Amino acid sequence: MKYLSVIIGLLFLVSCDEKPKSLQFKSVTIDTIYEDSLSIRAIELMDGSLAFAADKGTFGSVDLKKGIVRTKVQTYDSILPQFRAVAHTATDFFMLSVSNPALLYKTGDQGDMELVYKEEDEKVFYDAMKFWNDKEGLAVGDSMDGCMSIIITRDGGKTWRKIPCSALPKASEGEGAFAASNTNIDMIGDNTWLATTKGNIYYSPDKGKKWEVFTTPMLKDKETEGIYSIAFFDSKLGVAIGGDYTKPENKNANKALTKDGGKTWQLLADGKEPGYMSCVQFVPNGAGLDMVAVGFKGIFYSGDMGANWEKLSDERFYTLRFLNDSIAYAAGSGRIAKLTFK
Repeated sequence: MKYLSVIIGLLFLVSCDEKPKSLQFKSVTIDTIYEDSLSIRAIELMDGSLAFAADKGTFGSVDLKKGIVRTKVQTYDSILPQFRAVAHTATDFFMLSVSNPALLYKTGDQGDMELVYKEEDEKVFYDAMKFWNDKEGLAVGDSMDGCMSIIITRDGGKTWRKIPCSALPKASEGEGAFAASNTNIDMIGDNTWLATTKGNIYYSPDKGKKWEVFTTPMLKDKETEGIYSIAFFDSKLGVAIGGDYTKPENKNANKALTKDGGKTWQLLADGKEPGYMSCVQFVPNGAGLDMVAVGFKGIFYSGDMGANWEKLSDERFYTLRFLNDSIAYAAGSGRIAKLTFK
């Protein structure tokens, strides 16, 4: 019994000494897998393929094994919608256009996209979309009538309902979200976070039934300032990034971290690289230490939870998603690329 106690004690000491380790990326290799004269800000990894939607009504998919690209054009009357938000369930793909009229399409039974939600108003502007599970999903848009525009489905995307302002916090004057990378929404379990142009985080603990607002120290005074992207590693650890795309060299108050589920935020690497970024993601299996951010000023990496960042490439992208802990896919102006980190 005495020896067993000693062994258990030693094991406990060893486990306490083990600290999370960073993946320590030093470089990135970029291989273009699709090129066209499109602005691509919304991508989604789906069971061996990469789905995307863009401007000019264009959407499609890339077979990641065979490299085959398939595209189609979705029209509405004489309109070529500008798609900046996509999402998926196990069975369906969704894409949402930004401005009036807002058009939300779902994979149809006959192989064509089916219009499942339309909203017409001169103020309408939707920014991002994401699903909690195969039945429940959410999209967020700029404020109208005093509250953020939030639509929710509970039936797998067949029907969508707009949450009334009476059930939402009051929005700040001119508050909206940026349709830059389809990453100003994140979800962990039932928890949901929405990031806004006013540097606020809208939080719901119950998949969009109740909401509260947390503030951050991020830039937020001008229309072009605010949070452009958020990512959560778990229900507590999250990162926000953004800035001002008209002043991309400004590195002040454009990166922040939370360790309490979004209630409080602390600035990261304030005054240091990177400046404006449109998308940030945690690296899978990175223990919450590893992050990658992209924007039109390049690709940046942090291996210490955002305290310091290293520029890995000057290549320009708007958005990215990780396939695993070394491969990601990124999209931007005119292309989609495979990124291999080492």
